[in-house]
Amino acid sequence: MSVAIKVENLSKAYQLGEIGTGTISRDLERYWAKLRGKEDPFLRIGETNDRSTKGESDIVWSLKDINFEINQGDAVGIIGRNGAGKSTLLKILSRVTSPTTGSVKVKGRIASLLEVGTGFHPELSGRENIFLNGAILGMRKAEIKKHFDAIVDFAGVERYIDTPVKRYSSGMYVRLAFAVAAHLESEILVVDEVLAVGDAEFQKKCLGKMGDLSKGEGRTVLFVSHNMGAVRGLCNKGVILVNGQNKYFDKIENAIESYLSNQTLKINNLYINNKYKQDSKIIKKIEIKTNFKNRFDVNYPIEINFELINNCLNDVVGVQILNNKEEIIIHSSNEFHSNNTFNNNFKCVIPPNTLNVGKYVLNFVYAIRNKEYYEKIEGKIIIEIGDYLFDTALTLAEEWKGALNPKILAWENI
Repeated sequence: MSVAIKVENLSKAYQLGEIGTGTISRDLERYWAKLRGKEDPFLRIGETNDRSTKGESDIVWSLKDINFEINQGDAVGIIGRNGAGKSTLLKILSRVTSPTTGSVKVKGRIASLLEVGTGFHPELSGRENIFLNGAILGMRKAEIKKHFDAIVDFAGVERYIDTPVKRYSSGMYVRLAFAVAAHLESEILVVDEVLAVGDAEFQKKCLGKMGDLSKGEGRTVLFVSHNMGAVRGLCNKGVILVNGQNKYFDKIENAIESYLSNQTLKINNLYINNKYKQDSKIIKKIEIKTNFKNRFDVNYPIEINFELINNCLNDVVGVQILNNKEEIIIHSSNEFHSNNTFNNNFKCVIPPNTLNVGKYVLNFVYAIRNKEYYEKIEGKIIIEIGDYLFDTALTLAEEWKGALNPKILAWENI
């Protein structure tokens, strides 16, 4: 199978803040190095792409030493946290910007959909913008005419096709833009998270179209999305970007599982109110071990760790899980699992496949057993549970009702 995209030692550096180094002497030094064909001397002190920390250098490597190969017909999911470098990588592959170092070899024509409305003129009608956007993507006029009816039908905007697109909603924008890119007779299709704008029906339609292009027509698809169900349903391989550096996986399941693991949400120094003493600090820290950021996967356990300032045999810490109507689904505390050995740390584990897909509220309580002393944390924590590893573009919440996961019940022949 031939190689469609080959990326070798790819790096992209950006200057933070204002353009220039800050001094004339350094600007001249940089210019002299460029004239001699040498590397920018200030790139050597550039730092990795970690948006959550303050660095010492004004040069940041948005991408650093990226290497992978994509074969013709592969559907590759590019996943990572916000700011990891996904959009920068796609812009380099689409030749919107050039790399600082390294090389990219692409075999075939690329159709890119990087931002909503790219290549659209707001004063032109939908019909005129189809021809304009198609020409920007490299389609000939005869080719656009050939696919015009299919583009309009796929976008579902036939009634508004002769209306200026400035009157379109953002969803109609992305419908028309994706329809044009999907019908370009290109060898490679690059899509950067624009499907988040469309509704559920259109997202399903787009994923089906990209699946047809990849599996049916043998085209190469690069897909960036935070919807792990959509990525798994479409892609067969994956690339994870972490602070501008990459890991390549031959199987998308392995990539998603690696991405979802080992992320922790920490809540420190919580102050809770009680009817005896205001702003007493009893719970020092609550740590929620989750799959990534504040999202949780039904297929994995949720671990909640408590650390108290002081503890005795009568201390009780509890967890309340509420639905979106703030009705309590589960209330549990450590008093139900007492073994008469206590310290300042407690752990509560919600088993996998307990809660259904959806949004829930976690509330934490503290009390002293057999007394009226009772405290409750005022700030509630909202979590979102999804079937990111095994589900398709549609979530279980759209198919199964109820707060508990349908997998929690056991079925067998008798």
